[in-house]
Amino acid sequence: MNRLKRHYMGLWLLSGLFFATCVHAAPPPPQGEKAVLSVTVVGLVREQWPKTLLAAGGIHPWQEAVVAAQIGGLAIESLPVDVGSEVREGDELVRLSDATVKAAIALQRANVARARAGLGLAKANGDRARAVKGSGALSEQQITQYLLAEESAQAELAAAQASLALEEVRLRQTRILAADAGIISSRSASLGAVVGVGSELFRLVRQGRLEWRAELTSVQLALIKPGQQARLTLSNGRNISATLRQVAPTLDANTRKGLVYFDLPGDPLLQGGMFAQGEIHLGEESVLTLPQSAIVFGDGFSYVFERVGQDRVTRRKVTTGRRQGDRIAIEGGLEEKAMVVATGGAFLKDGDRVLVMGEKR
Repeated sequence: MNRLKRHYMGLWLLSGLFFATCVHAAPPPPQGEKAVLSVTVVGLVREQWPKTLLAAGGIHPWQEAVVAAQIGGLAIESLPVDVGSEVREGDELVRLSDATVKAAIALQRANVARARAGLGLAKANGDRARAVKGSGALSEQQITQYLLAEESAQAELAAAQASLALEEVRLRQTRILAADAGIISSRSASLGAVVGVGSELFRLVRQGRLEWRAELTSVQLALIKPGQQARLTLSNGRNISATLRQVAPTLDANTRKGLVYFDLPGDPLLQGGMFAQGEIHLGEESVLTLPQSAIVFGDGFSYVFERVGQDRVTRRKVTTGRRQGDRIAIEGGLEEKAMVVATGGAFLKDGDRVLVMGEKR
């Protein structure tokens, strides 16, 4: 019995040693480091992009004509137009009461007739005096009086005719006409009101033309010239084109900025007083670009993961510029020949191993 017990004890010790040997066996040889991510790498592309200058400003009438009364003391008896009316040059805007002016014209016509009759009598006396001059029929004093009376009558007729012409001008001024074609932008005239000389009655946007006035610094002003185009974005989201007409010759003493004036196309939805932001096109420039998906943002900076060797990446801080479509300009931080991870950079860290599945230039 003891012998059998010793036999089983030996077997148990052998199995324990075998188990201990298996548990504490040496680990398998290390395998190679696995790739963190499968990626596609892309290179920088040099492209010709439009060079633009950002600006902002208001939309204003190109020119406003002030419609005012040239004659005073008369009441408004007709207002055929109102704010928003489109008028042509010579259209009647206001008609003033003309009864007193017509009466004054009638009076002046009578004065002209009387002066003309007086001139006839004076001329007859003058002709007689010239005929008998030197004969002794009339004294030299009498002859001189007749001749001077003739000249005075001529002057009286001329004065009466001038007064008549003045009243006729005043009669024409009772009809206030549009000095140019355009759109009525404001009205201060009221039916029945008695106007004074120089009283503003309407404001007229000449030819319905509007312009965009943008403010630029002196450095920016040096980059632009008449004829350049701009693309405006209105407050309602619409986009329109504009053409630079002129540049202000001076800067504002307070803001140190100057105005540039852009002509706008005729558009019924454009209104004076609107605000617009715009891009002024300065030409084209050569830029290095990457897909926007290659940019990783962090800590307030922009980064890319550049391939180093065959399967490693390193994080590079880059300076980015303008965007166009799905491309972004790279202004610094990379060499032109660099290859970077196209997408998925947010899942990588500096020094990671990647599996490059494709390469694009």
